[in-house]
Amino acid sequence: MLVCIMPRKQKLKVFRTPTGFHDAYVAAPSQKAALQAWGSEHDLFARGIAEKVDDPELTREPLAKPGVVIRRLRGNMSEQIAALPKSKSARKRSPAPKPVDLPAENPPARPKKRADPPKPKPKPDRTALDEAERALAEAEKRQVKEHRALVRRLADLERALRELERRHSSELTKLQKNVEKLRSRYDRAMEEWRN
Repeated sequence: MLVCIMPRKQKLKVFRTPTGFHDAYVAAPSQKAALQAWGSEHDLFARGIAEKVDDPELTREPLAKPGVVIRRLRGNMSEQIAALPKSKSARKRSPAPKPVDLPAENPPARPKKRADPPKPKPKPDRTALDEAERALAEAEKRQVKEHRALVRRLADLERALRELERRHSSELTKLQKNVEKLRSRYDRAMEEWRN
């Protein structure tokens, strides 16, 4: 999962694109920012693969975490299985020939051996897919952890910046008052000296 840090005070929209059995949602200020968050190099919106979402139920979680890609399972398991492409139906076998009455002098013909049905194809190996899904889940988990750590660091830096600005302001105010006091004293002394 890619995480995009959004600038503050921009109107966010929620966008969605399908990823396997999931939909990937992200709250972003623009389609370009959404594509960056998804890590896509192609314009999924132009291809009709991505779209803007307005449903409040679907936008609540992405708007609470701007820039974070939220994955939601699309439908339940039976709906997903039903959506899979149907396998080719077994070939229809031609009906067995009807027996023919032969004259008595001719011996009955031997029935022909039927060819063995072809062996079924082995089930495809899903090892590579499992590893890829595991790698994706680990990357998403790691990226969320890195994002949270960076957000905490950013909050700490913002706190430190506010404290520094407060100290600077206090110091400058104090020094400014001292300068004004000494300038006033100097101006009075100069006036007395001139007279």
